[in-house]
Amino acid sequence: APRGGSRPAAPAARAPLPQVTVRDALNQALDEELERDERVFLLGEEVAQYDGAYKISRGLWKKFGDKRIIDTPISEMGFTGIAVGAAMAGLRPVCEFMTFNFSMQAIDQVINSAAKTCYMSAGSIAVPIVFRGPNGASAGVAAQHSQCFAAWYGHCPGLKVVSPWSSEDAKGLLKTSIRDDNPVVMLENELLYGVPFEMSEEAQSKDFLIPIGKAKVERQGTHVTLVSHSRPVGHCLEAAAVLAKEGVECEVINLRTIRPMDIETIETSVVKTNHLVTVEGGWPQFGVGAEICARIMEGPAFNYLDAPAVRVTGADVPMPYAKILEDNCIPQVKDIIFAVKKTLNI
Repeated sequence: APRGGSRPAAPAARAPLPQVTVRDALNQALDEELERDERVFLLGEEVAQYDGAYKISRGLWKKFGDKRIIDTPISEMGFTGIAVGAAMAGLRPVCEFMTFNFSMQAIDQVINSAAKTCYMSAGSIAVPIVFRGPNGASAGVAAQHSQCFAAWYGHCPGLKVVSPWSSEDAKGLLKTSIRDDNPVVMLENELLYGVPFEMSEEAQSKDFLIPIGKAKVERQGTHVTLVSHSRPVGHCLEAAAVLAKEGVECEVINLRTIRPMDIETIETSVVKTNHLVTVEGGWPQFGVGAEICARIMEGPAFNYLDAPAVRVTGADVPMPYAKILEDNCIPQVKDIIFAVKKTLNI
């Protein structure tokens, strides 16, 4: 500093935001919505006395009691039917599947009873229900516990389908889903439950909601658009960080919602970057990426593409049990980097 002068004050450091795991964010959302509206209740296997198979409902049974937090038998078709009937009668159930692979037991209730009723009753019967639980591959649980249902449920009119990545996604989308008058399928990821994310002051409020049907640009970029949902969003951000060191700037879009799909945000990005790569844990055929590619081809952004859109997906096989085979069946950061370089021809 010049002699006799005073040093300029250093800018105040931003206080670090608290880190909250996806598990705790979901627990907060359930706690707040159960407290806010006495019509809301949670049912599923192990959700009450055991505090939830994944501890998402930890502490809720002790706080709200048997009528609001209900342990069910291992009978998805039965308890899903009870929940759908309760929704038609004016309650707002949250129906947990221990994994979405078991929602196949209840697919008739989810689609034929929940999804189609509002339309078939000309709007006179609302079905405000949330179906939630872990979706897609976990670790070492083989084919019958590893399927991604984003494309299955995203295919069906009458449902809204959300797929959170971060803790803020999880809290905001669950609260919005519980308040929605339509059936919502919320596809969580078991491997994200214990992952901490920064949570803004806004997200810690009891009024924090994230609109269904709106994607979020997680990283700005100019060379290529990466579109993803759920856990692979993190892989896309890792790939983008590696590629940035090589001078390639990726724009990363977190879909957040599968149905209705926010194609406008993707189009805006493609118009800017002229390249598109989609990334998902599910299978390629009729997948979420396939739908995005078709919509881009049919819309105004197609004329801005400088190369064909590329999909990065899970392998087209039932999930193997062995870890090394499993790793080769799920998109990894290196697969995303390879796809980006192929698209950019570098």
